[in-house]
Amino acid sequence: MPNSVIAVFPGTFDPITLGHQDLIRRSARLFGTVIVAVAMAHHKKTMFTLEERLAMVRDVFAPLDNVQVESFTGLVRDFAVSHGAKAMVRGVRSVTDFDYEAQLAGMNKALAPEVETVILTPDSRYQFISSTLVREIATLKGDVAPFVAPVVHARLMEKLAN
Repeated sequence: MPNSVIAVFPGTFDPITLGHQDLIRRSARLFGTVIVAVAMAHHKKTMFTLEERLAMVRDVFAPLDNVQVESFTGLVRDFAVSHGAKAMVRGVRSVTDFDYEAQLAGMNKALAPEVETVILTPDSRYQFISSTLVREIATLKGDVAPFVAPVVHARLMEKLAN
């Protein structure tokens, strides 16, 4: 029987990194459908617009049939429930991440008991990568090509050239 479980992988993806890609690809092997939910990010000032972030994520995952990319505003819980998701996948790089994600998982469980939180750790090659560090290094003219997909790197360089 094919896996029909829908999982949501939420984030800002400003920009999407190889760490994100690792976790999403692995999630795509575990679940029938993975919806990458790109947050409007009303609480953050992003480098890339929502449309640019959606385009980058779509470009990266175009080859995977079971990965969909959508935007959302509001509670990710509402997004997950409205899409029939049974799981929410979260990435954890460190103990600090885990503390925050454990609290978030508990709150999401209270708000949407039918949605399980699945926590994955990235491959050790990507454990130190964050979008924040990628943006900072790129802004300071450092080489971030090893941390993002080529299509993302090109858009990042274009953004910083303008």
